[in-house]
Amino acid sequence: MSDVEMVKATDKKDEKKDEKKSEPKLEPPTPTQEIKANIALIDRAINDLETRFTHRVLRSLTALRKRINDKVLRDAVDENYPKESAVKNSLLSWLPPAPPAEQSMEVDTTSDSNATALLPPSSKPTSDPVPEAEIYLRLLIIHHLHTSKDTYSKSIELSHETVDKMQSMNRRSMDPIAAKIWFAVERSYELGGELADARPMFLAAQRTASLRHDDDTQASLINRLLRGYLHYNLYDQADKLVSKTTFPASASNPQYARYHYFLGRIKAVQLNYTAAHTNLQQAIRRAPAAKTAPGFYQAVHKLFVIVELLMGDIPDRSLFRHPVLEKALSAYFDIVKAVRTGSLSEFQTTLNKHAAQFEADKTYTLIVRLRQNVIKTGIRRLSLSYSRISLRDICLKLHLDSEEDAEYIVGKAIRDGVIEGRIVHEKGWMECGSQKDGYGPEASEVFGRRIGYCLDLHNESVKAMRYPLNAHRKELAAAQDAREREKELAKEIQEGDLDDDEGLGDY
Repeated sequence: MSDVEMVKATDKKDEKKDEKKSEPKLEPPTPTQEIKANIALIDRAINDLETRFTHRVLRSLTALRKRINDKVLRDAVDENYPKESAVKNSLLSWLPPAPPAEQSMEVDTTSDSNATALLPPSSKPTSDPVPEAEIYLRLLIIHHLHTSKDTYSKSIELSHETVDKMQSMNRRSMDPIAAKIWFAVERSYELGGELADARPMFLAAQRTASLRHDDDTQASLINRLLRGYLHYNLYDQADKLVSKTTFPASASNPQYARYHYFLGRIKAVQLNYTAAHTNLQQAIRRAPAAKTAPGFYQAVHKLFVIVELLMGDIPDRSLFRHPVLEKALSAYFDIVKAVRTGSLSEFQTTLNKHAAQFEADKTYTLIVRLRQNVIKTGIRRLSLSYSRISLRDICLKLHLDSEEDAEYIVGKAIRDGVIEGRIVHEKGWMECGSQKDGYGPEASEVFGRRIGYCLDLHNESVKAMRYPLNAHRKELAAAQDAREREKELAKEIQEGDLDDDEGLGDY
């Protein structure tokens, strides 16, 4: 028997470490290779009738459009279309021609061997890819034209041509990409300062999408129309659009988040703060992660803070310490402090200091409404501190103009149920009554709203659950095999191949 060579355990560990170090790290694919892989996925989605591959491509659109440039788009078109293709010439006409140095440069493909290991081997195409690939490339070109002010008008022209081509093809497999196209069209008009001119086109496309039951396009167009109306402060028309349309239940979470945000803005302007608060909560819950879409996350929370103040609540302090929201909500934090203390002078000073930011955020008109809330908060604090206080002292503490204003405001607060008390006109003071306890119909209403919210959250979570694809087919196959085995067993019993005593042993 031969001897076994003994090897130390430390030597094996060192060998494994050396192997790990010697393995080359795979470099991420270049933008051109990523576009080519995405077009392959789109082609697979069309051939297999599986839209999930198209949605996978569109999920990477936000990160990809930040990495593209003229050269990347030219190379992507060259690699996916044959040399004499009319579609290729049409796409390249929207891009600037390649510089002479780039045309004469030889491309070294050996350096990209690691990056292309996971991709199929490149070969010159002999025919045009599916039409959806052309629309996808047009979408990338439109987004690239948004990066420069000089190409805004060119992006509007390309958007018009893309919409005409998309509508003339009339392919249902193009619907997910069409929803992204409409977003790019709206962005082109908005950057060009002609957003109102796109409204008739959006309305016509929304009617067509509704008749075709195209949920992706319909959800995108409803949000485009609402954004256009709110951009020009047309809240009545936006409310009519919401009442006349039905938002698709199968829309994606980002579209739902935008829709609830627009609804929250409309309801807040209409003084329906409870509905606005509910819609903004849904928008926050359905929105992408804070670091993925920081702009939308900040816009929703700015409006959410103001609505909570208008409802008489004070937002949680931890909200203003969020790393994404801390800087954006600094002005709103000053407003919250002024409302919480009930100081009218501090509130007016803060409002004048940050008026430009509030105008840009389109929350100035809502913040002006908080003046009454500041006064009510101050009166409530005084009623808790004093059992009897003169109207003159109220006027001085709340920085009101006159005692007549103080008497009117206190009377309205008593009538609205903000405080309990009465005004003694002969002696010129306010007598505060006993405060309400924490029980009664108001508490039951609050609990009812909380329970309803939890039930709605549970129902929507159940609807959003995902199950493995074709899981039922495995169960059907197992049941079919069981039925075949039963048939074979019954056939053998009938033919007499199995005896009654078979398998009983000594018994």
